[in-house]
Amino acid sequence: MWKVAASLALLLGTSAQAAVDPNNPSCPKELDLGPNAPMTFTVAARDGKKVLLAEGLIDDALVPRLQAALKTNEPIDEIWMRSAGGNARVGNEAGRLIRQIMVPTRIPSGWACFSACNFLFMGGAARFVDPDGQFMVHMFTHTGDRQVIAAEVMRGTDSTVGLIGEIEQGSALLASEDNDFLIRMGVSRKLLTEVMYRQKAVAEQGSDKSTRRCLTQEEVRKYNVMNGG
Repeated sequence: MWKVAASLALLLGTSAQAAVDPNNPSCPKELDLGPNAPMTFTVAARDGKKVLLAEGLIDDALVPRLQAALKTNEPIDEIWMRSAGGNARVGNEAGRLIRQIMVPTRIPSGWACFSACNFLFMGGAARFVDPDGQFMVHMFTHTGDRQVIAAEVMRGTDSTVGLIGEIEQGSALLASEDNDFLIRMGVSRKLLTEVMYRQKAVAEQGSDKSTRRCLTQEEVRKYNVMNGG
């Protein structure tokens, strides 16, 4: 019997290891980030609640669609979301809108919320990250496009200096906006300094290619990302 149990444990362990993203070991290899299309809003009944399902990318025209969905279907008990992110400033604006109407937000089990979706989610007055739900962060930068940087370097010193200045200014403004948003939403600013801003902006050539971080259940509570029961 013990041999059977040991074999089963070995198989389970191998399966668990295979499920981890080798480049981002804090995250699962397979992530449900929703459709690769502008975010849609659909009303559904979940666990006896009237839920607004927010699924897809955060595009420039998101806020009016969100406003319309909330108004048409009010009252909403919760907003469930999965998204690969998108426009960071629109995510902040949408998060502030959610806070104004005090609707709770949730990342349900099996779904993932990344990048600009983080700020949409943090707009919830009450926030829930279910077990196996993924709150995934990265380093917010003005540009992480190596091709853009390489092209400017090829153009010469003046062009490169100009690009660096733009990156510095854009990054400083974005950091200030992120900090202000977290204060307003009651999330610990240490989420920025201890987690988000410690991630690499672009993957390196060596063994450590990690650019993303999935927070544990302990961490989402530590930084008050999740404040619901």
